[in-house]
Amino acid sequence: MNLWGFISAAVLLTLMPGPDILFVITQSITRGRKAGMVFAAGLCTGLIAHVTAVSLGVSILLMSSPVAFTMLKFAGAAYLLYLGVKAFLARRENHFELSGDAAVSGKLYRKGILMNILNPKVILFFLAFFPQFIDKGIENPIPQMLLLGLVFMVQAFLIFSMVAAVADRLARRLMQNPKVALAVNVAESLIYCVIGVSILFVR
Repeated sequence: MNLWGFISAAVLLTLMPGPDILFVITQSITRGRKAGMVFAAGLCTGLIAHVTAVSLGVSILLMSSPVAFTMLKFAGAAYLLYLGVKAFLARRENHFELSGDAAVSGKLYRKGILMNILNPKVILFFLAFFPQFIDKGIENPIPQMLLLGLVFMVQAFLIFSMVAAVADRLARRLMQNPKVALAVNVAESLIYCVIGVSILFVR
């Protein structure tokens, strides 16, 4: 198993501009570092389902069923479009740090989990990416797949946490400007909607 090669590739892929890192940035800018980290924890927890599904071959079964895959696509797209509309209708005039409110933290955490589980692009990515680093001809690849999944989740959370801290620091002054806050609000909504629509075209 090429563990170091996997870690290097995983870090580079996580740092690339994509839906997850954009979502972490927007949550951190609008709600603060803690919110970004809670949301990131949800995203990484959602990966458990994908790693388990890929390891056990469930993802291949899902991909081979047009009906199941289509249902997943529509569920994911509908959820993101719902979040996009909700973000657009929200009124945020300035940046604030998430308090100790367990209910708010729980909502962000669950949102991260659902967004990851309902994204068929993650399934396609794991199916294409993980097998490249598994030992060829191994009788039982499941332990190696699970280990790679754990490593991927840990590095993703660490990177997302650093991104959340940087985004929070940059946003503290900018979000005091109502025009900037409105622009960020609209941008967050557009990100949800664009990615939601793009999911419908995944094949």
